[in-house]
Amino acid sequence: MGGLRVVSAADLDHLVSMRDAIEAVREAFRLLSRGRARVPLRVHVETPAGVALWMPAAVEGMGLGVKAVTVFAGNPGRGLPTIQAAVLLQDPETGTPLGVVEGASLTALRTGAATGLATELLARKDAGVVALFGCGAQARRQLEAVCAVRPVTQVRVYCPTPSHRESFAVWARQQPWLQGASVFAAPSPEAAVRGAEVVVTATPSHQPVFSASDLGPGTHVNAIGSFTPQMREIPPEVVAKARVVVDSVEAARREAGDLIQAAAEGAFHWDRAVELGPLVEDPSLGRRSPDEVTLFKSVGVAVQDVAVGMLALRRAAEHGAGVEVPWT
Repeated sequence: MGGLRVVSAADLDHLVSMRDAIEAVREAFRLLSRGRARVPLRVHVETPAGVALWMPAAVEGMGLGVKAVTVFAGNPGRGLPTIQAAVLLQDPETGTPLGVVEGASLTALRTGAATGLATELLARKDAGVVALFGCGAQARRQLEAVCAVRPVTQVRVYCPTPSHRESFAVWARQQPWLQGASVFAAPSPEAAVRGAEVVVTATPSHQPVFSASDLGPGTHVNAIGSFTPQMREIPPEVVAKARVVVDSVEAARREAGDLIQAAAEGAFHWDRAVELGPLVEDPSLGRRSPDEVTLFKSVGVAVQDVAVGMLALRRAAEHGAGVEVPWT
C-alpha cells in the first residue's frame, strides 16, 4: 500500500537548512535555464476575501508539483495567518502523489534561498551592513539567507509599527546564524538605508519604501514583497540605474509591479533584465563594477517549491519525519 507523507512547518525547519535550500534552488534555476523545467505562469483567482494562486512545475531530475497559496488580508483578525499554502509533490515518472509540505514555511524558505543565491552572485564580497524592510515571516528567512552568504556585521530593520520592529530586533539577536552581528530597530527608512550594502524589501507596499537618494553606490537590493502589477517597493530611479536580475522574465512582466510601473514610466526596458538561471551559469552577467547598484526582483517560480519540497520529502523519509498516511 502506498503512502502520502505530510511534512509540517516544524518538520521542514529541522530537515532543510537555509544553506541546503540555497543549493537546491541554485540547481533548480540552472535546470530552468537549460530548458529542463516546464513552469506555466501561476493562476490567480480573486475572491471577496483575498487572492488564491496555483503554481505548477515539472523539473527534470527533481520532481513534479503544484503549490496552492492564498493571501487573505483579513485573516489576522480571525487569528489566522495572512498567507496559507500547501505544496503537493508527485512522482514525475508515474504521477503518483508522494507528499504534501506545509506551504507557507516552504515559501518563506525557498524565497529566502533565492535571495541568498542572488546576494551571493551580485552583492560585493565584503557587504556586511543590511537594511531590512518588513518584520514578518518572510523577513526572517530573508535575513537568514543573507547571513548565510555574506559576513553580516550590522542589521537595521524597519517597518511602520515601532513595536513590531523592536520585537523583530529582539528575535534576530537570538538567532545563532547572526554570528554576533548587531541589530537595530531603525527609526526611519532613511536610517535603515543610508550606508547599507545589502537592502532587502519584504513588504506588501504599493509605494516605494525608501528614497533613491538614500541608496549608496554599490548597494545590492533584493525586492521580494510585491507580486502584483499594482504593488511597488523600489523607487523607479533605482530601477533605472540598477543591473536588474529577475527569477523569470515572463513572470516578472506579468507580476513584478516594481518593474512594470518603472517600464510604463520610461525608467526601465525589459531587454535589460537578466534571469537568475543564466546568471548561475555565467556570473559575469551580474555585477560589472564595485559601484554598480544591483537589483534582484523576485516574484517566485514554482521550480523553487519543487526543488526544496522534494528535498524535504527525501529527508523526511530518511529520518522517519512527518506523518505517512495511506493513499492507495
